[in-house]
Amino acid sequence: MNKNYRIKDIAELSGVSTGTVDRILHERGKVSEDARKKVEKILKEIDYQPNLIARSLALKKKYHFIALIPSFHEGEYWAKLSQGIEKAKRELFSYNIDVEQIYFDQYDSNSFDELIPKIETADCQGVIIATLFKQSVLTLTQRLDQKGIPYILIDSFIDHTNCISYYGTHSYDSGYIAGRLLFEQIRQGDDLVIFRFTRKGDSCSTQVQKREEGFRDYLANTPFKGKIHLLHVHADDKEENKRLLNTFFEKYPQVRIGIIFNSRAHFLGDYLSSERPDYPFKLLGYDVIEPNVRYLENGLITHLIAQRPEVQGYHCIKALFRHLILKEKIEPVNYMPIDILVKENIQYYNNYI
Repeated sequence: MNKNYRIKDIAELSGVSTGTVDRILHERGKVSEDARKKVEKILKEIDYQPNLIARSLALKKKYHFIALIPSFHEGEYWAKLSQGIEKAKRELFSYNIDVEQIYFDQYDSNSFDELIPKIETADCQGVIIATLFKQSVLTLTQRLDQKGIPYILIDSFIDHTNCISYYGTHSYDSGYIAGRLLFEQIRQGDDLVIFRFTRKGDSCSTQVQKREEGFRDYLANTPFKGKIHLLHVHADDKEENKRLLNTFFEKYPQVRIGIIFNSRAHFLGDYLSSERPDYPFKLLGYDVIEPNVRYLENGLITHLIAQRPEVQGYHCIKALFRHLILKEKIEPVNYMPIDILVKENIQYYNNYI
């Protein structure tokens, strides 16, 4: 296949002027439907592949994407997703694509809501949205729909949106699998505890809600006869959490196993290591970040369920590029593998893109 056809060549094959071919290839100006059909027929026959870098530079068109994600500290889950976004941004630099990351507090829906007017009025061509707060996300996506701005969802899929694509795990199935992993470690009458981080505005994130739903549904279909305790802890109040945990374990000393449905399983590891080092507790958590891996390796965390955040961030940006610049059809739902890590296989795990 010859990939070096010039505009002049295409014009001669189509029987139209070079100006008409130029307008069709660069999607500018008006052309007759008859001329368009002639040119498109030739383009298909020769399998024409445009030089997209030259095309974008010639048009001097710039693309501004916004990624709306939670703020983070280095090494945390969202830091890894951000690294994937930055990798895609570097690769697409030659196409005049810029990606701006805008941050909100993942434990305060108001911080997300305050950014909606900024996103709505921004000069951007595409948006990535972390879907921690369902109602807030629905408000934002409705406004983006009105403006015709395409958007991609990450973290958890939300119905009743017109997202062009979703990247992330199947949250319900992830929780269902967690239920199986935990059930296999306990006796039918054992109690267990769910640790839930409190948030302002929403009781918990969309993803956490779906994970917990799947988890409870699995246990409901087993001979499990114990009680499921629910303990709300705070995102950033270490002393208050210490008091809450001391009270809980003194009141329910029979509880020796639990689960945390986000990446902060290490918070309980820190507490038990310092306050109850001899307490025999088993914990199931999410996400392969260094503090969690440390407690997986020492046996406090029995399993980590991972979802490849770098890959999610990378492919979200690439999907917007393919949709807007390459005009390709992209898959509407892209589920990540649900990876199950134990201390015996964690050393072999990677998230390479």
